[in-house]
Amino acid sequence: MKILMPIDGSNFSESALNFIASRTALIKQQPDITLVNVQHPVSQRVASAAGSEMVLHYHAAASTKVLKPARTLLKRVGLEVETTALIGGPGAEVSRVAVEGAMDLIIMGSHGHTGLKNLLFGSVTQAVLASCTTPVLVLRDGAVPTKDSLKVGIAVDGSAYGVAVVRYVLKHHALFGEKPVFTLIHVVPDLLRLVMPGFAGGEAVRGIDPEQLANMRNAAFERAVAPARMLLKAAGFTVAEMQLGDNNPGDAIAAYAKKAKLDVVAMGSHGEGKFKSAVLGSTATRVAAKCQTALLFIREK
Repeated sequence: MKILMPIDGSNFSESALNFIASRTALIKQQPDITLVNVQHPVSQRVASAAGSEMVLHYHAAASTKVLKPARTLLKRVGLEVETTALIGGPGAEVSRVAVEGAMDLIIMGSHGHTGLKNLLFGSVTQAVLASCTTPVLVLRDGAVPTKDSLKVGIAVDGSAYGVAVVRYVLKHHALFGEKPVFTLIHVVPDLLRLVMPGFAGGEAVRGIDPEQLANMRNAAFERAVAPARMLLKAAGFTVAEMQLGDNNPGDAIAAYAKKAKLDVVAMGSHGEGKFKSAVLGSTATRVAAKCQTALLFIREK
């Protein structure tokens, strides 16, 4: 597995390093890990005054200060890593390295707002999500799982994106520990509220058979979950399933992640590949806005 980790010396990148250092099953496989530090270029005025040699020395020293302790931390748990120091825009450079290096995963720490604000993640994370389709694991502030075997919720909706998530998780299951617990999550719309917006629930509705509605929900759930279930069981994993009823899938998944104390929520997302109004799909955006659980985004079908 080829993993890229942007390192800037912050508490967020420290969290990402601690996460990797806790991955006993993954460490046994000796993944190919690259640590990258990107320094912002100095202004032309400063560069002219200081001279190119001094500027290069400054950038090199700043990168070494960050990369050396990070490499030492991972070496302590048996991981040899490559380090790269670059100058430029962090988001653009991280994305470029990920694409050119054919990375399997980018792991980033990020503050993560708990509300729909301008940026759900830090600006660098947001830029990476917007600039490439490499899978990204975002470790939220204060919610970094460090136990070996993790509880992983996989959001599926019956689309190719959900199947892509399962295939990715199976291919790289060591990332989640020796005995990860996988739960397939699907949100079935509340059919009564869709056809009767003012319906409050709890009372009988004339002409509508509750059993028929239940059968329709179960059938929709089965169609969405069956392909993912088949793949996980064929690989020998025990699979739990959770049917949620809500007309806002993102809110429902976020609430369940909190209640079930999931370590990671994995989901597919279209990924615009540029700064548009939605870098992630609407469901992924709502999940990111509503909970602090670590999030794994698989960007391609």
